[in-house]
Amino acid sequence: MIGTVVNTACILIGSLTGSLLKKGIRPQVQKVMFTAMGLAALGLGFNAFTSHFSQSSYPVLFIVSLAIGGLAGTALDLDGRFKRLVDRHSKNEAEESKAKGGLAKGLSTCILLFCIGTFSIVGPMNSALYGDNTFLYTNATLDLITSMVFATTYGIGIAFAAPVLFCWQGLFYLIALLAGSIIPEALIHEIVSVGGILIVASGLSLLEIKDCKSLNLIPSLLVPVLFFLIIQVF
Repeated sequence: MIGTVVNTACILIGSLTGSLLKKGIRPQVQKVMFTAMGLAALGLGFNAFTSHFSQSSYPVLFIVSLAIGGLAGTALDLDGRFKRLVDRHSKNEAEESKAKGGLAKGLSTCILLFCIGTFSIVGPMNSALYGDNTFLYTNATLDLITSMVFATTYGIGIAFAAPVLFCWQGLFYLIALLAGSIIPEALIHEIVSVGGILIVASGLSLLEIKDCKSLNLIPSLLVPVLFFLIIQVF
């Protein structure tokens, strides 16, 4: 778990540093950083999708996953509930009016960027199965920079992504630790392929090209797991 602890600490450090630098950065510079992170999200998402989709045993599964997961997330209004939760904790009405949906969008994007990726899924599994934290340390470096940039725009609130990441990676660590080699590699490819699309959707939202309501698509990650459980039974 040391790799996950380091990764979590890097997000907290990056968020604090970025929030302290916020007042010294002009709006134009913040906008450039905002655009850069949107483009980075597109690049990371496309890379995760293409590298793992090419090894998929069920090429249509990611489409089905997005459709079913999107319907489930929309029915539960995950994106709306999350934004309302964040806005409810705004310090005052002026800030709430100015940043309504802003912190929610930035925080949800960070959660997707931090959690839905090769390093954040394969990393804790590698740590549990082989004691290798290389992926997690690499991910920690990337997250340190990303959280710092996002915090210059959205403030210290980005730090709330840290406990989410810890729980997310901790879940995969425990699953790998308990299940061992039972987890099929094919399932990891399917999950990361879907996750790549979610990161792309998040990037499009950041660039204000299309508000994809990425959080409503989160249940899509569970569809491959259910699919593999079904084919194992039948």
